[in-house]
Amino acid sequence: MASAIVPSLRLRPSFSVATSPSSSSSSDGDVKSRPAVILPGLGNNSGDYNKLKVTLGEYGVPAMIAAVSRPDWFRNAAGLVDPAYWRGTLRPRPVLDWYLKRIDDAVREAKELAQGQGLSLIGHSAGGWLARVYMEEFGNSDISLLLTLGTPHLPPPRGQSGVIDQTRGLLYYVEENCAKAVYTPELRYVCIAGRYIRGAPLVNNANVDVDSDVTVGIDGGEAISELAIASNKTGDSQVSSGPSLRARFVGQGYKQVCGRADVWGDGVVPEVSAHLEGALNISFDGVYHSPVGSDDQTIPWYGSPVIVKDWIHHLLE
Repeated sequence: MASAIVPSLRLRPSFSVATSPSSSSSSDGDVKSRPAVILPGLGNNSGDYNKLKVTLGEYGVPAMIAAVSRPDWFRNAAGLVDPAYWRGTLRPRPVLDWYLKRIDDAVREAKELAQGQGLSLIGHSAGGWLARVYMEEFGNSDISLLLTLGTPHLPPPRGQSGVIDQTRGLLYYVEENCAKAVYTPELRYVCIAGRYIRGAPLVNNANVDVDSDVTVGIDGGEAISELAIASNKTGDSQVSSGPSLRARFVGQGYKQVCGRADVWGDGVVPEVSAHLEGALNISFDGVYHSPVGSDDQTIPWYGSPVIVKDWIHHLLE
């Protein structure tokens, strides 16, 4: 069964979650919620997600974090000796076998708590598309939910001037070889994007719109074939009289991911790239990409308590 299709839905409600911390825990201490496995993003380590693990626990969701250290990411340098890297046709294996093994170890640990229930995978940034690779290679029979936070799911457009595929073909591989997202009761795909700052081209463009009241949707006028919902967290905090130096800098990063600079994103990943056709797609205003450099009060990231309360219900369903 496919998920409901709502073309170009443009709503800006604030989610209200009926569940409160500890409300999903039973009085006898039995685990009622599916265990969750948190998958770190590129450059992050397991410790960056400890607060998120604690927050999930307050809602009765036991969580494991895949064991990743920052130096582990240097293992990816092995791809430099692969001719496919230079051709831009790199494949996840064997370069990322180390990460897939860390996912599998955490999944095995979570299964001991699951007691026959399914598991939830929470992939932050690159951890989201690596989760899709894991599900393709290791199977998804134990996975009931894949929830991604600021994951660049889509590869950049081919052949566009000034755009270099930073994954050297990995995202093209994921798009072409991993199962498509199909939201079903058995396996739900939920993709969350942030609208923290809108990028801008390096050169002045009269058409650049930096008004934070722009309604949610995929910039550029494409029809949205999935449910897209936004919640307004910070009001007009991003309003400015014109593109700032920061917006231009961020825009160049967005361009390398989606081919455009003048789009909304979480400061690293454009909104359009963090949504996936066939998934339940959600956008939150004022949400920053990473736990590193964030602040739970003024610069919340996807795992900040004030944001988690708006997506935790997906783990409790």
